[in-house]
Amino acid sequence: MAKQPRETVAPARAAAGSRGAASAGDDVGAAELGRRVADTLRALRRARGMSLDELAVVSGVSRAALSQIETARTNPTIGLLWKVAVGVGVPFSELLGEERTAVSILRREDTQVLRSADGKFHSRSLAPAGAHPFLELYELRLAARSRHASEAHAAGTREIVVVLSGVLRLTAGESTHDLAAGDSASFAADVAHVYANPGGSEARYHDAIVYSR
Repeated sequence: MAKQPRETVAPARAAAGSRGAASAGDDVGAAELGRRVADTLRALRRARGMSLDELAVVSGVSRAALSQIETARTNPTIGLLWKVAVGVGVPFSELLGEERTAVSILRREDTQVLRSADGKFHSRSLAPAGAHPFLELYELRLAARSRHASEAHAAGTREIVVVLSGVLRLTAGESTHDLAAGDSASFAADVAHVYANPGGSEARYHDAIVYSR
């Protein structure tokens, strides 16, 4: 299989303005998110009475990497954050540490976008943090002739993906399926899975992640 591109965190509004301004916006947004993740991870780990060494064992992330995340000295990748979320036993969005209120509004211009360093994969949250403890909803964008590989999520997690435009070649475990615009699929996401776009134009999907607990 092709080598997966390194993933980074960047804010949605980075696309606005000049190239230089976008780069600065990326840095500021990533730094803010990094600090929020650092504070949340530290609080979650201590609440569970877990040492960094113990979290390293259950998450598969090295102690050194976890220490860098907790001290906000790195901008963690998408894959790394998923591993950490599974390790501490919380939904992915909870690890991002966004404030929960009685009524939460998520404006499009305020959404954080997770994307690959090459810009071929984008994931944007479609629901405010804390909308539901066991459900997350995302818009995914995948460039033409690109793929995004995801490691297994927590046991019992399922995903529902809807193809909005373009095509999708979905591989979940050992099973591969081709979907077109308007098609949808539900699958067990506690196994490694891959989104691939074999088409000649960008594809867009809606993805719901449903946790078992």
